[in-house]
Amino acid sequence: MAVTKIRKISSWTLITLSVISIGVLALFYFGGDGEMYKDNRNPIYTGELLYWVYFLLALSAFSLLVFGLLQFFNKLKTSPKSALLTLAVFAAFAILLVISYTIGDPTPLTGLNVDSQVYNTPFWLQVTDMWLYAMYILLGLAIVAMIWGSVKKMFSK
Repeated sequence: MAVTKIRKISSWTLITLSVISIGVLALFYFGGDGEMYKDNRNPIYTGELLYWVYFLLALSAFSLLVFGLLQFFNKLKTSPKSALLTLAVFAAFAILLVISYTIGDPTPLTGLNVDSQVYNTPFWLQVTDMWLYAMYILLGLAIVAMIWGSVKKMFSK
């Protein structure tokens, strides 16, 4: 019974967030343009799209932390060694972020408008590179895990 309830909640959550995301993207792409800046398109609803992305990012990070800590405390009761593995995953992610931040390029960008210069500092440039490198690495690890899982499943039969 609990599995079906969890499945229903997760399905409805996915559908709701997907519908809202499609609506925000449609608003962004078809909502009209503001003033043109050097022949570049300037959608009116860019702010709304960014706020929605920020919300999704915060929701994902919050969920990751809450469910990761719940898993840690639940496993701590039954299997302390397994609980330490959960902490190791958090530590590995933190190390990944630190390494990807240090390899980020702090060289200021040229050709930006005046409003963008606020974020054209070494700190923000390295933070941007940190998240991009982290996403590339995690995407690569996800692809490797999918391939490894499929190959393992094929040979286990």
